[in-house]
Amino acid sequence: MTAETKTDTTEATGSCCSPTGSCHDSAAEAETGQVTAVYQVTGMTCGHCEGAVSDEISGIEGVISVRAVAATGQVTVASKAPLDEAAVRAAVDEAGYELADRA
Repeated sequence: MTAETKTDTTEATGSCCSPTGSCHDSAAEAETGQVTAVYQVTGMTCGHCEGAVSDEISGIEGVISVRAVAATGQVTVASKAPLDEAAVRAAVDEAGYELADRA
């Protein structure tokens, strides 16, 4: 057997998020037609909490994906258009947690 070497041709940007080094890439968002927002949610302590928040926010019309992280309290939401903050707040409340602010 011979060992194959894979060469990574990507350039280091100082960020794992996008080639521009930001947490989101507005050019990529424009191409895909999606908007990304990060919210701070209090009260999440475990995977169950993450799932409950994600499930409720996923029910909002236009939401493409949700990623909740209990350790940081951050919830990243990708959607087709900017979301109404009142709808996000209501979904988080329904899950049993509190929307503190946009991160």
